[in-house]
Amino acid sequence: MSSHKDHTHLEKIKDAVVHSDLLSEDEKTQTIKHIEEWILEDKAEGTLYQELIELANGIKPLLAELGLIK
Repeated sequence: MSSHKDHTHLEKIKDAVVHSDLLSEDEKTQTIKHIEEWILEDKAEGTLYQELIELANGIKPLLAELGLIK
């Protein structure tokens, strides 16, 4: 699973970037873009993981019925 699952820390970093006096506007834009990509990737990964779990749960009874698992 992703290391960015708790998005609150990413939001805090994003806020710090926006309010930073050390970064240029271009650096802020690029950094925020990366953070937002991480959040989207994490959401997609979570959705895929959940769908695979549901699929596995649906297949287990079928495999048991066929005698392939106990």
